[in-house]
Amino acid sequence: MDQLPLEGMPRRLYSCTPSRLNNWLDCPRRYRFTYMDRPAPSKGPPWAHNSVGISVHNALAGWWREPYERRTPETAAALVGRGWIGEGFRDAEQSAAWRKRAAEMTGAYAATLDPADEPVGVERTVAARTPVIALSGRVDRLDRRGAELVVVDYKTGRRPPTADDARFSLALAVYAVASERMLRTPCHRVELHHLPTGSIVEWEHTEESLAGHLRRAEEIAAEASEADDRYRAWAGPARPAGRTGRASPEAGRTPPEVPAEIDAVFPPRTGPLCSWCDFRKHCPEGRAAAGDRDPWDGLADD
Repeated sequence: MDQLPLEGMPRRLYSCTPSRLNNWLDCPRRYRFTYMDRPAPSKGPPWAHNSVGISVHNALAGWWREPYERRTPETAAALVGRGWIGEGFRDAEQSAAWRKRAAEMTGAYAATLDPADEPVGVERTVAARTPVIALSGRVDRLDRRGAELVVVDYKTGRRPPTADDARFSLALAVYAVASERMLRTPCHRVELHHLPTGSIVEWEHTEESLAGHLRRAEEIAAEASEADDRYRAWAGPARPAGRTGRASPEAGRTPPEVPAEIDAVFPPRTGPLCSWCDFRKHCPEGRAAAGDRDPWDGLADD
């Protein structure tokens, strides 16, 4: 069996993304289902609002890869239709209506962009290390504004983001730190661009606020890493735990039976978000805490 680190011995760096850290904060049981259990438990049906978001993100990434002369609002709208993901909708009619709606808002957003103002990166992976963690993540867009970099994140949800959403986002802060370190260019501003309303909210971090986010990431990582070690010590080599959260070829199975002492390390954190959990069918506490949702319930009202 794997052994827990001896007291006083240095721990290996905890490799993670902001999404993994936030998964631990939101619900340790969901974290276990996502990253540790193998074969991975089966998920519920896809969500329509995720299909909208992925379709729009892919279209905007593709728009910047087009030749300059093709970077038009019409091209942006066409890219949404060309790469449309029709999963999770009530029926073909609803999917078609949302394809049109997504194409229109993406085209309108593209009309606000300068096609000659090349971003530093589009869907760019950035990474940073501390003595505790090895962080990595993918930035929707990384702009250069004067002598500094700006992290841009696209949002397609029904609720317009607020400045506090930008200020307290662990992911955006980590992206800013990693972008500055990798490109050796100052990066303090983070922005949320909400395509349905065309609104942009921003936050200008200081060195102190970015350092605070990084310390918070290390604190979360320490908790999650300790739980990972407990799981691996129980599982042993015959039941390898995953690291990436990718679906196993054997996905579709129920979670493995874990002893009570391991289950207690990954407790459910119940609340309204349980309605939206991909693994709710495997979690009786989550089902008791919040009702079922249809896959299209996350869409804005028509």
